Amino acid sequence: MVAGRVMVVGGTHGNERNAPWLLQAWRRHPALLRSSGLALELVLGNPAAHAAGARYLDQDLNRSFVPALLDAPDPGGRERQRARELLALHGPEGSAPCLVALDLHSTTAAMGNSLVVYGRRPADLALAAGLQQRLGLPIYLHEQDRSQTGYLVERWPCGLVVEVGPVPQGVIQSTICRQSQLTLEAALEVLAQARCGALRQPARLVVHRHLGSLDLPRHDDGSPAAVVHPQRQGRDWQPIGAGEPLFLTAEGVTIPFHPQADQGEAAVRAVFINEAAYGEKGIALSLTRREAWPVESSWGQALQGLASNLQTPG
Repeated sequence: MVAGRVMVVGGTHGNERNAPWLLQAWRRHPALLRSSGLALELVLGNPAAHAAGARYLDQDLNRSFVPALLDAPDPGGRERQRARELLALHGPEGSAPCLVALDLHSTTAAMGNSLVVYGRRPADLALAAGLQQRLGLPIYLHEQDRSQTGYLVERWPCGLVVEVGPVPQGVIQSTICRQSQLTLEAALEVLAQARCGALRQPARLVVHRHLGSLDLPRHDDGSPAAVVHPQRQGRDWQPIGAGEPLFLTAEGVTIPFHPQADQGEAAVRAVFINEAAYGEKGIALSLTRREAWPVESSWGQALQGLASNLQTPG
């Protein structure tokens, strides 16, 4: 494997302002970020959308890394072109290659300081386990959702998303920035340990495995017929039982939660409740199941093998 850096991305969505503000500060004053002796590539994900203060211009950049779209002969929209550019510059075979992608996001949902892992790549799981061991962060394991694909971190050999919230779109808050930086620095510590063969892993990894998503009830014309119930708003990561309030109509009628038959009897937990950006995707919240997995030695071996090729500054 070619040697490479750790790519730290902010502003994959142009109206999320906290991570780009941190990137600018770290460029001006590198000593503000503890890099754990690793070479970093600080990248503004979607500069055009950031300048416009919009989540994206043509399509969501964080859904634009679908291989079939990237390989298509037509140029596509601005985000697809940016995806190709990022891979050409900092992909594993790019001109300035990176091996790990750490994508810093903020959310309007009450997710706290959390991680998102896409699929079950061993190196990703090892990195997430190391972070959870240090900071106790909840982990949303997103997988098997054909309607939501093409995430940036999936195109790098190892990568995960840091999500911190709640914070309104377009707003910079000191607490959000501080939590983002703490998580990034902890991730770099884990990678540095893996690089020198001294990775410490916990006995288990606790994940919230994606089961599916729910939209708001809608009228025939597609407009919302109800909103998230006040007893559910802000209760990300908390169990939701059958019959509990889920949505509320303008007339004051409560619509309860009805679990699907294939979701089993174990507790279901909601995440990304009422995330502002997900309305256009038909998602009012996503449902998960909390699971504790034994940490496998092969995960750490995969991360240490990859991290041994991470560069140091200079």
